[in-house]
Amino acid sequence: MNKHRGEQPLRPHQPAGARSLAGLLGVLALVALLVGGAWRYARQDIADNADRQALAELSAVLPASLYDNEPHRDVVQLDTGGGQPLPVYRARRNGIPAGAVLTVIAPDGYVGPVRLLVGISADGRVLGVRVSAHTETPGIGAAIAATSPDWLGTFAGRSLADPPASRWTVRSDGGDFDAIAGATVSSRAVVGGVRRAMQYFATHQDEIFARQDGTRGTE
Repeated sequence: MNKHRGEQPLRPHQPAGARSLAGLLGVLALVALLVGGAWRYARQDIADNADRQALAELSAVLPASLYDNEPHRDVVQLDTGGGQPLPVYRARRNGIPAGAVLTVIAPDGYVGPVRLLVGISADGRVLGVRVSAHTETPGIGAAIAATSPDWLGTFAGRSLADPPASRWTVRSDGGDFDAIAGATVSSRAVVGGVRRAMQYFATHQDEIFARQDGTRGTE
């Protein structure tokens, strides 16, 4: 007997368990897709926030008019004197080195190490100084950060020759820099940290800018 035109062949019966398993696998695949998409979005959001934070910190010590690259991405890890690799951000204009921001650690704070960002122009002058981390006593030594930019602003324009090396300390030690009242030890640590950053830059400037973007290493 001929089949009617358009008649479909009978399909074998699919057990209920198989249908349930197929449905479960479909749901899991959808969940994996959603989670993967959410993670990619979150990861990009985290990266964007990190970029904004890095730029905000650098802007305090590096004038935007000085460069046309992205210093927060033009970075190398170098041992600037503390025994560990730390970020050094490089500023360029038309491909020519314009300055750098060194991360340095002053080990001799009153309570503990003081972490600094020191912006230095290509001609060796301080562009700005920022205390990025410390454990100094609140209301006393912590004033090294709280008084910014007033006290930290006194470093701007200074060089290793201005003042001479022997006077790169606080006035109570015979130097040219005022100390914050009640926070002499913390002030001394910051002055010393800025001086060491400038010495490192003067000695390693060619090496800093000779490295390829994004490389990792230590001196």
